[in-house]
This record gives sequence, structure tokens and C-alpha cells, in this order.
Amino acid sequence: MRTSAVGRRIRCDKSILPLNWEPPLTASARLDRSSVLKAYARWAPVYDVTFGLIAAFGRRAAVNAINARKGALLEVGVGTGITLPTYGPQLRITGIDLSPEMLQKAKDKVRKQRLSNVDGIYEMDASQMEFDAGKFDTVVAMYVMTVVPDPEKVMRELERVCAPGGEVIVVNHFAQDHGFRGTIERWMSPFARLLGWHPDFKIETITGITNLELIEARSMHPMGLFTMLRFQKPDA
Repeated sequence: MRTSAVGRRIRCDKSILPLNWEPPLTASARLDRSSVLKAYARWAPVYDVTFGLIAAFGRRAAVNAINARKGALLEVGVGTGITLPTYGPQLRITGIDLSPEMLQKAKDKVRKQRLSNVDGIYEMDASQMEFDAGKFDTVVAMYVMTVVPDPEKVMRELERVCAPGGEVIVVNHFAQDHGFRGTIERWMSPFARLLGWHPDFKIETITGITNLELIEARSMHPMGLFTMLRFQKPDA
């Protein structure tokens, strides 16, 4: 993998896998669906004012990238709908999530704030989406990949429902084994598990299994704990 850094941005050529590539998570390391649902049922009432603040930098960067685009947008893991009011009016938005408690809060936001560009909010498994292939011009998954039981399958679904020439944007925490960040991550590990995360989730789990072109990787605050990945789907 060839990389060149500009500030905190990294542009990547994914024609060669990185030297430190590791196999995807084993079945024993995965989170199961019931534990994910329990975690988010527990956090739904206070999500926006707890994790919502921690994730604000990455969420803002993703929204800025999305708002430069137009057309149909799918937000996978829409949660409480914290991002819905921030999307531009040129977008037609669909959101999905697995947690009924989170979805109810998202639907309440749509109704109370009269978000007319939201076409639908659905309870749906991201690894088995009920949408036609190529339906969305942009697909985004923020802070989702470490909490789903099968991240590789979800990544393939993001690719499938994205239109040719469209973009898939992933914002997530990816494990760092060494240095200051590695120390911080080990310290945060118990908190991460309370949120239903895999604190040891590797970036190669998703970059190594997709045909999408990785066009940008950017570290996010706080302390570079999160990364925004932008992929483009080749034209048909």
C-alpha cells in the first residue's frame, strides 16, 4: 500500500495489501446481535449527550463530505438520528438501525423538527439490507463497524447498495497497538465494551475485503481515536 500524508489526511492506493494485514475477526471475537441490542437499549436515553459528544468530530467531517454531494443517502446505524438535522436539503435520506429504542428517538426528531428530506427510518439488519443494489448515491456508516456481529458482511452490503460512481463513508475506531494512542485505547477498553464495541477492531477487517477504491483516510479527534474512510464505487 503506497501512502502520502498531507497534514492529517492520508491518501491510499489499495492495489497491494498492507504488510501488517491481519485476518478478520474470528467468530469467537465477534459481538453477538443480542449483546448489541442490549447495549444500545441501555444507552439510548443518554446517547446524544455522552457518546454523541465524543463522536462529534468524526460525525461533523462525514456530514461535511456528504453535504458536498446530492441524491439518495443511506445512513446505516442512524441511531437516535443525531445527524439527521445536519444534512443538506438536496439529499433524500433513508436511515436504518437495529435498535428499536434508538429508532424511536430518530423518528421523534424527524417529526418534531419536520425534516422533510427524510424519506424513511427503518428497523433493519445492516448485514441483510432489504434495498435493491445500487439504490443510493452515498452510503454512510458512522461508529457502526465495531458493533455489528459480522463487519465484513456489512461492508459488502454497503458496497452492494451504493450506486456505481457513488461513495461509501465509514467513520470508526480502529485499533492501534503501540505508542500513546495504544495506551489510551487500553485504558478506554472497558468503556468501549460497555458501548458494545470491539476495542481491538483492525482497519484491515474492512479495507481488505472490498472492491471499493479507498480515496481518503483521515484521523479524527479526540487524539486520533477515530478515522474517516471514504471509498468510491467504480462506474459500471
